[in-house]
Amino acid sequence: MCSWRNYYMQKLINKYYSFDAITIKKLDGYENANYLLTNKEQKYVFKTYHWSSELFDGITAETDILNTLRSNKGKFPIPVKNANNKYVEKIEFNGEVKIIRMLSYIEGELFAKTKHNKKIFTSFGTFLAKMDKKLSACNNYIIKSKHFKWDIQHFHLNKKYIKDLPEAQDRKVVEYFFQQFDELVLPVLPDLRKSIIHNDPNDFNVVTKNNEVCGIFDFGDMVYTPIINELAIALAYALFDKENPIEYASYIIKAYHKVLPLETREIDILYYLVASRLCTSAINSAYHKKQDPDNSYISLSEKSVLKLLYKWLSINPLFAKNAFRSAAGMTVETSKSTSQVIKERHNVISPVLGLSYAKPIYMNRSAFQYMYDEYGNTFLDAYNNIPHVGHSHPKVVEAGRKQMARLNTNTRYIYDELNQYATRLLSKFPPSLSRVYFVNSGSAASDLAVRLAKIHTGYNNVLVTEHGYHGNTQTGIDISDYKFSHEKGTGQKDYIIKTAIPDTYRGKHKNNDGSAGKAYAQDVIAVLKKMGNPVAAFISESIVGCGGQVPLARGYLKKLYPAIRSQGGVCISDEVQTGFGRLGNFFWGYEAHDVTPDIIILGKPMGNGHPLGAVITRNEIAESFEKGPEFFSSFGGNPVSCAIGIAVLDVLEEEELQENSKQTGSYYKKSLEELAQEFECIGDVRGMGLFLGVEIIKDTVSLEPDTELAGKIKNELRNRNILISTDGPYDSVLKSKPPLCFSRDNVDQVIQNLYEILKAYYHK
Repeated sequence: MCSWRNYYMQKLINKYYSFDAITIKKLDGYENANYLLTNKEQKYVFKTYHWSSELFDGITAETDILNTLRSNKGKFPIPVKNANNKYVEKIEFNGEVKIIRMLSYIEGELFAKTKHNKKIFTSFGTFLAKMDKKLSACNNYIIKSKHFKWDIQHFHLNKKYIKDLPEAQDRKVVEYFFQQFDELVLPVLPDLRKSIIHNDPNDFNVVTKNNEVCGIFDFGDMVYTPIINELAIALAYALFDKENPIEYASYIIKAYHKVLPLETREIDILYYLVASRLCTSAINSAYHKKQDPDNSYISLSEKSVLKLLYKWLSINPLFAKNAFRSAAGMTVETSKSTSQVIKERHNVISPVLGLSYAKPIYMNRSAFQYMYDEYGNTFLDAYNNIPHVGHSHPKVVEAGRKQMARLNTNTRYIYDELNQYATRLLSKFPPSLSRVYFVNSGSAASDLAVRLAKIHTGYNNVLVTEHGYHGNTQTGIDISDYKFSHEKGTGQKDYIIKTAIPDTYRGKHKNNDGSAGKAYAQDVIAVLKKMGNPVAAFISESIVGCGGQVPLARGYLKKLYPAIRSQGGVCISDEVQTGFGRLGNFFWGYEAHDVTPDIIILGKPMGNGHPLGAVITRNEIAESFEKGPEFFSSFGGNPVSCAIGIAVLDVLEEEELQENSKQTGSYYKKSLEELAQEFECIGDVRGMGLFLGVEIIKDTVSLEPDTELAGKIKNELRNRNILISTDGPYDSVLKSKPPLCFSRDNVDQVIQNLYEILKAYYHK
């Protein structure tokens, strides 16, 4: 502290407290100035505040509470009267009105700087409970009337600060926990036990001695609130940087419960209360950092808060609830067995709707790239491409909720959402693609696309790709080799012409420099010339998913599209799986081939799980369709679907998810290729962005598919709580198409586990 400030502070202290401070040291503070005074062998904390009558009343109320705790010397700060016989006083100092007071100093080492172990966490729980029992006997109308953003029951007061978090990824996680709070905490808040609590037992307010918590200071945040909030706040800060935070939380909960027994309903929301405090800390830190960027104290725990918040997200809330109940000696609820649920399912749902994995998963909730099962397990979803921007994304959920509460109807009425979404969506395409038809699935879009092609061209034949899949309608099955050529399929219809998949790994043309693609295209052109009858359309994905994640050979579409058009047909690109930025380098799969289709099919990701599909086409094709009867889809283009579709586009842009797909996908592919150098069972790694396939083979000479090993890998990863799947004509290709929020850390988790599985397989 500089000498002139020291001089004036010494004069102020002498005037009001009648003793000389040997040393004066400025302490960190959030919104007030604190000074450590050393006088002979005694220490005090002198506190100054900017004047406000409301603050004065609040500090007076705090002082009253501290005076009721005076008998606990050394544990809590003791107020010190000044020369005017006052604990709190309004003064004028250097031309400014201030509030001053003095408190005894609590000796010990800060909890934040203490080595953490079971013993000290147990003592923390015991200390908190004893303090809260004493506080429960206190009554103060000023504290009871406090409406404070740091009080978890008033969590909503912090929503306005979410925007101050600089990173979109952080904002979405905070928004997610706000939604979870509204859904799961708000309904039970009115029935919880309430008391005055300290409300800020963070790691820099708690002191320790001899590996035990011995004291706490800074009672300025005291509120009258549900008692369980005290425990939630303590956990939020005590668990920083813990590899297993639930284990450490259980030590505190168990000790607290022994002294001040908890109720089941309090324990059951504790996971979300902890998250709420972490969110409050994160967004207020971001807000105050903008207001006072030079105050390092404000952002002291910022990184630790966000790190724990992301760790918290990866923990199944049910696992946390059960662990917390167990720590308190409460009954842990058991769920029905998976076999029982499957039996119930098959009583009402046909087994023709298959289940994934040898051990099907009984799911409960989900968040972004995580899925939570009914037994407390968290699964990393490296497979599910439908929740494109992440499971339960708060912006998408909120868009649907708000619109559903306002208006949901059909396209026979006029509403802004339809025009807004259509305009936004079409802006992602070349100007020639200027018309959109909304439906409620990719399958319905495929069906409509074929209708458009046939009506526009006047032809009936459709050229399809080997192993292609385009939906579950009758037309969708007719044009899907994956379905009609299946051993249980109905066979190829007369109007379908099937062409070989342009595969440069297994096919007859190998070089992917453009020559193989041209050769494959020339083979198709030769077939078309021999037929004599023109095709209405050629339909294909840019990466054939059910064919084993096989990218169309370079140069294939560039040569084939003009040939289709020259004989009167149109070109349809199925972007249901490859669209909306999944490929990283390209927003749409067809862009990778430097072509522009005549008709485009959209589905799956466009609604992030909400049933939404669309057909995009040229104006002249739309005009041909308009000559027929009215087109109507009961749910296609309804306001709720449009609002959700807009939200998905917003999230893609705000969170730069296409770029993340590019960067993370590139890292993912490179990591898989490095594995392939070590394990010869990995025959090929293909795809781009977050649309990847790994071909599992028996040997590098015959390239014989190893269906059995691929299945083992898939199921072993599932047993390790990582979700991928298999596909391809031999079910021998591992496929990974995760939500676009997938991170490098997530990739590392997949790769490490895949490495361990393959290592064990080769050394069995």
